[in-house]
Amino acid sequence: MLTKIIHYDLIQDDKTNYKIQYKITDLSSDLKERLLSIIEDEVSIDDNGDIIITMTFDSKYYPLGSQTAQFKMDDFIKREEIEMTVYLSGLLEC
Repeated sequence: MLTKIIHYDLIQDDKTNYKIQYKITDLSSDLKERLLSIIEDEVSIDDNGDIIITMTFDSKYYPLGSQTAQFKMDDFIKREEIEMTVYLSGLLEC
């Protein structure tokens, strides 16, 4: 399973919430179905059959919102991708 952040930004209509979109690839069809049945956030499938998960964060919990993240954004994005991979792997193991 590979996790990639494909979009992150302030939600246009809401000045206090942010969203991150994660693209999940390299899953077997069985694991895709299982993941789709478990995830409670907004989920879709793209044209390639990959899973897109959109998570919404309050500004104080937004993982890419700190001042440090602004100087080392690539590092923070990679860390968030790793954390999401671990989280999803944990869900699939249950």
